[in-house]
Amino acid sequence: MGMKLLFELSGEHPDLPVAELECVGRVLDTRAQVAVAECPDPQIAGRLALTHVVMEYLGECEPSMEAFAALLADLAITTTKPFAGRVKKVQGSRMEAPQLDLERLIGSLITGPVSLRRPVEEYRAVASEDRCYFGRVLFRIDRGGFDFRNPMRRPFFHPGVMMPRMARALVNLSLIQPGERVFDPFCGTGGILLEAREIGIRILGSDFDPAMVAGYRQNLPGSDVMIADATAVPICDHTLDAVVTDLPYGQSVRIRAESMDDLYEGSLAEIRRILRPGRRAVIVTHRDITDIAARHFTVLQAHEQRVHKSLTRRILVLS
Repeated sequence: MGMKLLFELSGEHPDLPVAELECVGRVLDTRAQVAVAECPDPQIAGRLALTHVVMEYLGECEPSMEAFAALLADLAITTTKPFAGRVKKVQGSRMEAPQLDLERLIGSLITGPVSLRRPVEEYRAVASEDRCYFGRVLFRIDRGGFDFRNPMRRPFFHPGVMMPRMARALVNLSLIQPGERVFDPFCGTGGILLEAREIGIRILGSDFDPAMVAGYRQNLPGSDVMIADATAVPICDHTLDAVVTDLPYGQSVRIRAESMDDLYEGSLAEIRRILRPGRRAVIVTHRDITDIAARHFTVLQAHEQRVHKSLTRRILVLS
């Protein structure tokens, strides 16, 4: 069964933050930058990269002062702990009441000691579109950890590497769970697998470029990596729980395949072969290869992320 949780999401992408939630529970409802989901254990939500705040879901109402006052009166919350009421109005919300008035309302309609300076508990409302959601904050996702793991700080840095939060989100899209094994056939210096290892997932990497594999060994000492051609990897059929990879593109990489298409075709066929049936591959490319992917997989999701003017990442979730 689990617990009903409320998530305040990052606004940097329209659908990736919600898609990522699937790795921790079943999504019941969403609005801009907010979602409600049922989770077996709230603590596992700590793995999320594109969520800001995780809350116990307490209720929801129409986006008006009157409806919110009625919800609070109905909930009749009592606490002995010093608490603060906070309100977030997502852009485009139909809540016209001022934020401060709503926060004061929380303070007056919850029975207990208000402490805006040093609250032990935070009760938080998120007004988005046509709803206002209300919850008790369980924890915030610490962005500092991702910043601390910035690739620039690693022993071996290679330009073009993916940032940690994006790498973590991709791992989460694969739905892999701690103790299972993920493989990255174009592991480079290990950016994606580093984020998988952070959350207790067993990792395996391969790359065709010996310099990359040497860099990977510096960044992730003691973890499994091999020099291998992604179109012919020495791995048994149907043995991996997930594959997450950023496919090479353009001229900046050493490519042995005759053309990029051959490489994509061959590596996707291999990924299909080594992945356990029903499990997911998450593939990042810089051009649309849906047609190639569809020959080997069912395309479950396709996302686009504009990195800068000349670079749009395409993210395919395959099964």
